[in-house]
Amino acid sequence: MDRCPCGSERSYAECCEPLIKGERAAENPEQLMRSRYSAYVKTEIDYLAASLHPDQRKDFDPKSTRSWSESAEWHKLEIVGTKNGGPDDEAGEVEFIATFTQNGNMMKHHELASFRKEEGAWYFVDGKAAAPQQYVRSEPKVGRNDPCSCGSGKKFKKCCGK
Repeated sequence: MDRCPCGSERSYAECCEPLIKGERAAENPEQLMRSRYSAYVKTEIDYLAASLHPDQRKDFDPKSTRSWSESAEWHKLEIVGTKNGGPDDEAGEVEFIATFTQNGNMMKHHELASFRKEEGAWYFVDGKAAAPQQYVRSEPKVGRNDPCSCGSGKKFKKCCGK
């Protein structure tokens, strides 16, 4: 079975290929995002242009898109989360991470993509770099010179912090 590049664990023929070939439309932004990733993997530049919102197409550069698509070795797509994009919504967002290798460097493209539905069809509108999530400690930070939390009476740096 030729697995779909989008990571759905389904075959390409039953997952993203029908969307890319125009046999059916994406039902929601996540489906459109997955099919766009697959289009990059398969170098389906016409689909990438067609799935762009009409207002965004004037800025689309098929030559550089093809170059990027062909020069990258695509590894995986991870959907981090979605917001809106249900049957009654007119807009939605998909946060994703695309992992690929380019010029020998492994890279991760982490983006928050926005989508809009017009006349029943979903389109990709824009993407922006996703903000990194702030790490919040569940316990107070132990400094090097604080008493060790194990109760030994020694400084942290001379005990468990060694």
